[in-house]
Amino acid sequence: MARKKFIAGNWKMNTTVDEACTLAKGLKDKLGSTTDVDIAICPPYVSLKSVYDIIKGSTIKLGAQDVHWEAKGAYTGKISCAMLKSAGVTYVIIGHSEQRSYFHETNETVNKKVKAALAAGLLPIVCAGETLDERKSGRMESIVESQIRGAFVNVSKEDALKCTIAYERFAGSRRVSGRKPAAGGDRRRECHGVQCGDVLHPRSGHWTTAGGGGRHADGRRGSGGEGRTAGVRHVRLAETAAQRT
Repeated sequence: MARKKFIAGNWKMNTTVDEACTLAKGLKDKLGSTTDVDIAICPPYVSLKSVYDIIKGSTIKLGAQDVHWEAKGAYTGKISCAMLKSAGVTYVIIGHSEQRSYFHETNETVNKKVKAALAAGLLPIVCAGETLDERKSGRMESIVESQIRGAFVNVSKEDALKCTIAYERFAGSRRVSGRKPAAGGDRRRECHGVQCGDVLHPRSGHWTTAGGGGRHADGRRGSGGEGRTAGVRHVRLAETAAQRT
């Protein structure tokens, strides 16, 4: 049975509190009763509680853009799982390419965040993706595999199934938003366990493109090691109007 598609809107460092509330209200009015697709919106931290108060009671869920693995302490500028939970957050983005590129995120810190989020009852959206230089050098598959394996170190299969994997091709590159669809060999390689722009779902233990006519991804399981991510759904973090302002 195909898993339901999932769209998560990452608003990044866009919108004031008032702007976020206006955008959230518009989304709720248009999509708040949607049931055939799971939807999450991820505004900046300062707007989380206000946005939650608007979307609560709808089918739209609230997500955060990052989290710290420690429960509390002298970590200026960081936010804990408990803080996110208290604001109504369900999902949390972990390991985004911008965190990796600009703020020194590593596979090890991603793993710490994933385990902390799961322990707190949050649902991680784990990001993976290669840079343009890594793709050109032929290291795409090894880079993405290492990111996914690293994220799930000492995470049980049961907990891994609570996570979503988001693949961003050419992560950290300005070419992401203007890229052309992959073709031929590139597309086939990208479908080995991480998606190339389509939302993927598992079918019979293999990754297939959602809406892609049930094509198997060369008969191979998704990356992750020992089948731990077989069954983990995949999502593309959606660009929203907020990101283009």
